[in-house]
Amino acid sequence: MPRAFWLRIRPEAATGGGYRITRVGAYYLLTVVVVALAAFLSGNNLLFLLLAAMLAALVISGLVSRLNLAGLELDFHLPERITARRPVGARIWVRNAKWLLPSFSVHLSGIPPSVFSSGLYFPMIPARSRVEETVSVTFGRRGVHQEKSFRFSTRFPFGFTERWIHVRLLRRALVYPCLEPQPGFEELAGQVRGELEAQRRARGHDFYRIRPYEPLESARHVDWKATAHTGELQVREFAREQEPLVEIVLDLDAGAAESDWFEKAVECCAYLAWRMLWREARVRFRTQERDIAVPAEGDVYTILEYLARVAPQPGIGAIEPRDEDAYSVVFTCHRERFEPASRQNALVLGPDSPLFERRRAEPDRACADLDHRGREAGGGDADAGDNRRLGRDRQDRRRQS
Repeated sequence: MPRAFWLRIRPEAATGGGYRITRVGAYYLLTVVVVALAAFLSGNNLLFLLLAAMLAALVISGLVSRLNLAGLELDFHLPERITARRPVGARIWVRNAKWLLPSFSVHLSGIPPSVFSSGLYFPMIPARSRVEETVSVTFGRRGVHQEKSFRFSTRFPFGFTERWIHVRLLRRALVYPCLEPQPGFEELAGQVRGELEAQRRARGHDFYRIRPYEPLESARHVDWKATAHTGELQVREFAREQEPLVEIVLDLDAGAAESDWFEKAVECCAYLAWRMLWREARVRFRTQERDIAVPAEGDVYTILEYLARVAPQPGIGAIEPRDEDAYSVVFTCHRERFEPASRQNALVLGPDSPLFERRRAEPDRACADLDHRGREAGGGDADAGDNRRLGRDRQDRRRQS
């Protein structure tokens, strides 16, 4: 089960409050002043009774307003895994702990820079009961976020004043980098997949067995000798080799001038690791301080948790790709350190790379290029041609027989 984060905020945890006079309250106070002047100047007992009733209404309004906010408790739940710039559903429970008195017309809102800024309105919260609402929150950046405070406010009962109390939260949430494809990210993933397919085709295959042909299989593995011997199409099956390995290298040696590039490089690393593991490839993620092999030493969330907290470290030193069997993708501000690696099964991307200079208008063209290269790398057209040739061979044999 996913781990839930809970916070229970009781009335004594409130850090302060206040009130302000509304426009209706200002008009009411002006009316009270006018009635008071008229009563003292005229000495009319009826006006004094009216003034006393109006002052009593003010006192009752303040008392009921304070009681209306007393005894409110807050439960706040966020999902375990959150990514930046993607809306997630948060559930909020507000409970009225008072035994007899319900709470009316209560507003709940977050105090900036809280991500909970939309606000909720509860017409009534019965005594000894709880109401639940779902809101959408969006974290604009990766990292550790802390929700500091919420605010309960009400204008009940007469709307003369708006009273509020602040509830302080010691709530931390770890936000992963954005996993949405940015311009050029999908084309990079397609290029990496094409390189992996090329390496897979270049490797030798270990023979496993000969078995009957299945519909829509490629004709490249048909064993014609076994087919002639048995009279039915037979294919050679090979033992499944180890999944391809992608090495993602993030150079932490970046200065303040490259902070924007570093953030985009972090998002690209997260997106590339997510897509490669989704394609059932092996991923090795390396920096100067961490070396994570997935799935041997964890899962993709191990990489995302590290990328959520990583920060540039100028002068930390150099790092180089080490795994010779992997296709390496290197993100660095110092391309000169990786020039030899760029000619040895590695792709080096720096701040001057076209990947980080693309504009928003290019994703469609990039996706079209990616599909075209994917078809070429995957051999889909060759398989279709082999299947057509296989069908023609079977028809010729039937006519001969």
